[in-house]
Parts: sequence; structure tokens; C-alpha cells
Amino acid sequence: MWHLIFAYIKYLFLSKSKYSIHSPFVYDFVTKGLESSIPFEYSQKLNTFRKGLLDNEEIIEVSDFGAGSKVFNSNQRKVSDIAKYAGISKTKAKLLQKIISYYKPNKILELGTSLGIATAAMSIIAPHSKITSIEGCPITATKAKLYLNKHQLKNISIEVGEFSSILPNIYQDNSFDLIYFDGNHQKNATINYFENCLQSTHNDTLLIFDDIHWSSDMEKAWSTIKKHPKVTLTIDLFHIGLVFFRKEQTKQNFVLKYN
Repeated sequence: MWHLIFAYIKYLFLSKSKYSIHSPFVYDFVTKGLESSIPFEYSQKLNTFRKGLLDNEEIIEVSDFGAGSKVFNSNQRKVSDIAKYAGISKTKAKLLQKIISYYKPNKILELGTSLGIATAAMSIIAPHSKITSIEGCPITATKAKLYLNKHQLKNISIEVGEFSSILPNIYQDNSFDLIYFDGNHQKNATINYFENCLQSTHNDTLLIFDDIHWSSDMEKAWSTIKKHPKVTLTIDLFHIGLVFFRKEQTKQNFVLKYN
């Protein structure tokens, strides 16, 4: 908790407004993407999806392959509690939808389905995109599939298993326009996922890393990713970090204000 507080204070001091941006590419993203609004019906649909999970008092056994939880002390967890404490927040879901609405990716890969709230957010805002989502816990994945099907979100394929065994096959045969990393909050794992995904990226691929300030380890991972020679542009929005590979872009790292 204290790490996040200090990290946010540091972010507030370092972050800049749109008026200090000299990159047309980034300025357009802020003014036409981040400052846009999400249609009410999309927000309402996601809220309905989330409410169904928040109302579910069923207890399930969760297999946790990541850095663990700062909230839960046991793998026996209520679906409602997972949705409340581990699911993507409304603020972050709206941010994710704005980004996807602006860049309009055709093929999306998500690492970490959980109960499918972020997956639903992406599907709702981009119903014509092809979304592949990976979840390590089979019971959680089953719940996600149940709710996604219930809400008629049909453009999603969920693969179940440990990332290390599933990702090589997915990367081998695909090129993605957007990859959302939200499955493991450990430094080495995050860096490995980043390096391995490079084979499935192209010049306009966007990578989104969740919780880049979640821990000192995640901040170190974010720092390493920013320095990678193939990365030409990064944007730190505190909640998430964006990574671009645009060869026409001068290498820059931005820390931008986002409320």
C-alpha cells in the first residue's frame, strides 16, 4: 500500500499535461483518445456484466500462478470478492476502452482473463475485433466463459493453461495489433512475456502493461521494457503503461496526467 502511495506522489510530480506534448502522435492520442467519452450504452452494458459477478456469492478454488494477492489470504474466494478486489476497476476499464476505441485493433491478445471484466470491456467497445484471452486458472476461466456467453460477447476465444506452455503456439501463428498484459505481476515473468511477444508484433502494435507501479519489481520491469532497443515510445498513465514500436517515431518516454 505504501509503495503505491509514494509511487503516485512521484507520478503527480513527473506527469505532464497535453500542453507540454510536442509529439503529434501522442498529442492526437490524448486529445482524440483519452479526452473522448464512452457511449452510455457501452458503459451500461459493462456495468451490467460487472454487477452479475458482484452479486455472485459462490466460493471457488482459485489457482494463482502470478505474484499472489495483496487482498486475499486463501485460494478459496467468493466470485463477488474477486470481481470487487481483483477485477479491473471502472476507471481503468474506461481507460482501456478509450484506447481501443481510438486505435481500433483488429486482433487483440489478453494475458490474464480472470473473471472476464476487462475482456468484456474490450469486446463491448470492439465487437468486430478478434480477442484471444489466456487464463491460468481453469475454474476462473469457466466462470468467465459463462458470463461472456450470457452477455452475448461472441468475439472472444479463451485459452486455459499456464502462459509458458500456451503462448509459444499463439505467438508462432499470429501477429497482434494490441496485447494487454494483466496476468503476472512479477518482474522476471513480465520481462519474459514482453520479450517473447516481440515475434508477434508489427510496427503499429500497441502493448498495454497493467499495474506498472504495483510494486518496486513491476517498476523495475517497466524500466527495463522502456530501454529495449525495439521500443520507440512509452506512455506512463500510472494505472497502465503503453509501449509502441513505431520506427518513424523518435525514442521518447512520456509520463502523462490522467484522472
